[in-house]
Amino acid sequence: MTSPSPLRGKSAIVGVGTAGLGEAPGFNAMDIQALAVRAALDDAGLSLTDVDGLFCANMSHTFPAISTIEYLGLNPRWIDGTNTGGSSFVAHALSATMALEAGLCDVALICYGATMRSGAGRMVPPAEQPAYEVPHGPRYPMTAYALAAARHMAQFGTTREQLAAVAVAARDWARLNPDAFERDPLSVEDVLASRMVMEPLSLRDCCLLTDGAGAVVMTRADRARDLAHKPAYFLGGGVASYNRAISEMPDLTSTAAKDSGKRAFTMAGLSQGDIDILQLYDAFTINVILFLEDLGFCPKGEGGAFVEDGRIAPGGALPVNTNGGGLSFCHPGMYGVFTLIEATRQLRGAADARQVDKADTVLCHGNGITLSHQATAIFGSENAL
Repeated sequence: MTSPSPLRGKSAIVGVGTAGLGEAPGFNAMDIQALAVRAALDDAGLSLTDVDGLFCANMSHTFPAISTIEYLGLNPRWIDGTNTGGSSFVAHALSATMALEAGLCDVALICYGATMRSGAGRMVPPAEQPAYEVPHGPRYPMTAYALAAARHMAQFGTTREQLAAVAVAARDWARLNPDAFERDPLSVEDVLASRMVMEPLSLRDCCLLTDGAGAVVMTRADRARDLAHKPAYFLGGGVASYNRAISEMPDLTSTAAKDSGKRAFTMAGLSQGDIDILQLYDAFTINVILFLEDLGFCPKGEGGAFVEDGRIAPGGALPVNTNGGGLSFCHPGMYGVFTLIEATRQLRGAADARQVDKADTVLCHGNGITLSHQATAIFGSENAL
């Protein structure tokens, strides 16, 4: 284990908020994003006038950060509108930490909102599509993840039952979360019997399509200790990206998470055995299996067996996606900000019925586009510093 980075423990999440979860008819993306921001600032005991750093990405605005500044009436000293898809917000936690430590801002706001369900009513693919894939008529994003799932099954013997176990675990967590969009009982048999969307992925192997907004407020650690709630300290982060198109991945069963995770663990000075909870970007069931492997929680090819028998479900040895994840909690097009929010609530001990007994370290992992960009961030309680 290498020495921790100077960034370790220098920033913390001090406020989190959500709005418009599930369905938000009559509101647009900016409306519910603003409501989430207000909730997060109230949670932190801060106001809009305190915010001088903005980190934002979305699917509805060409210039999301600038549009957010205008809508909220902000005049920040630092902005970052980097958009890497759903991984953006986990990556923003690292960028915000650097900006805070460099003195470029004092209060950093990370936010996202979308009305994918009540607004579009369907998954709307980005305007830019991979030129060499489009002629083959792919159905994005399902085709890309179906390719990865099919290859994992062929190469390692992963089964549809093992994929289904991921969806069932997510639903079991969601049943403990009153904010979750889907809370009805779900069995492996239910997943296998659901409509095939893109072989081998059935409807229940795919994330929800919902509205929703989330916001996170970060400050430097010295200020965080004086605010309303227990801080969720940033311990380490890393990003990695090597391709845009799924067809350009050297190996459909190996993602850049192997490098983003390694960088996050190195910065934090921790190993996999030190992590109490995982919040993984589960747009599809195959994602969880791939990320468990690539982040080093089990060997490559053994992710399917790893998730069997409730291992990642409530009461299992490794809690994963304790809010219900994108498969059962919510998924408004880009999910990454909700990994940060749930991590914070677990570290505070404020997750109610789904609270994990030992919650001193949480790893958040975001995935962008079609396995195109990976971002990992590790947070801890004061006990983990």
